[in-house]
Amino acid sequence: MGLISSLKKAFSKPYTTLSVAEAKDLLSSGAVLIDVRSAQEWRSGRAPQAKHIPLDRLQTSPAGINKNKPVIAICASGVRSASAARLLASQGYQAYSLRGGMSAWRAAGEPIR
Repeated sequence: MGLISSLKKAFSKPYTTLSVAEAKDLLSSGAVLIDVRSAQEWRSGRAPQAKHIPLDRLQTSPAGINKNKPVIAICASGVRSASAARLLASQGYQAYSLRGGMSAWRAAGEPIR
């Protein structure tokens, strides 16, 4: 393997970043949505179908997330969800990060609970 391909592989994302519309399509096909924000953020409003697994807890255990289903991580803006998706992908999950997080979810007019 050449140097360029080694570097590309080393720096490539092991997960995919999705728009809200793409996430909704994946959710309708059976994907799982996990919210990796803090408990306080979670209480301030969340996607109705989301399961709450704060990022710090996810880093110690995937907390019973089904490995046979795609997993979409969501946070406030997309930074923590990218970390969560990277972590899950490294553990063999088909992982995604929602671009823009809850800010994008709200801006798209999606329901909040």
